[in-house]
Amino acid sequence: MPIDAAKAVAAEPRTGEISWERRDVQLYHLGIGAGRPATDPDELRYTLESRLHVLPSFATVAGAGSPGVINGLSMPGIDVDLAKVLHGGQSLTLHRPLPASGTATATGRIAAVYDKVKAAVLVMRTEVADSDGPLWTNDAQIFVRGEGGWGGDRGPATRTDPPAGEPDRTVDRPVRDDQALLYRLSGDYNPLHADPEFAKLAGFDRPILHGLCTYGMTLKAVVDTLLDGDVSRVRSYTTRFAGVVYPGETLRIRMWRGDARVRVAVSAVERDDAPALADTVVEHS
Repeated sequence: MPIDAAKAVAAEPRTGEISWERRDVQLYHLGIGAGRPATDPDELRYTLESRLHVLPSFATVAGAGSPGVINGLSMPGIDVDLAKVLHGGQSLTLHRPLPASGTATATGRIAAVYDKVKAAVLVMRTEVADSDGPLWTNDAQIFVRGEGGWGGDRGPATRTDPPAGEPDRTVDRPVRDDQALLYRLSGDYNPLHADPEFAKLAGFDRPILHGLCTYGMTLKAVVDTLLDGDVSRVRSYTTRFAGVVYPGETLRIRMWRGDARVRVAVSAVERDDAPALADTVVEHS
């Protein structure tokens, strides 16, 4: 079996220095659809260096994602075919607001390996801190198709009951035809999102949008719509990637207010509201 769960979890963490500049933040924001309309004051907070604030989901690409998901797939005990890999879910915990530029230490490890019978799930944890202390913790849940069935721990249940009642707000966000090409410049060069031939090998008729691009677009919609545009109010953000999104489609983002939390469901309008993100929660102050 290409995955040795015990070896992967016991492996020494990988630690490295990461850094980012304002232009990295601006590029990420453009990659998730910010800047439309270009002169809108609310959009200039994401695109103009003199007003720049940082959407917390930038943490998923800061330092070009190193050590990140692709690096995690080369950890001891892990040897898998990239064409069988899907990003299953993501959780982000913010310890304080992200600076627009900085240098920090990122420590990555395999926190858990779960046996889902038809797939293995790797939980890749990255903890990031700078000279002032912890900044954020990222957990990426990675599905590796065809690598389960060894009788291991199935892991905790991640699905929740859908929100009750009609959403408090619903917004539509268009995905540009070139959105994946722009988003990948923030560090995720998986050919699944750009190369039609590779996408076909992975079972898709054309390249798909990065799940983390949908993740970022969704958080921006929540912040702009329900959190008064204040990125510093976000405390944590969790989702399960329930389906693919193709460039050129429209995201329908439904939001339900709760006590210091927003529950969210995201679908692709053009495919009869096919699910994209589920079990999604933004906790906030």
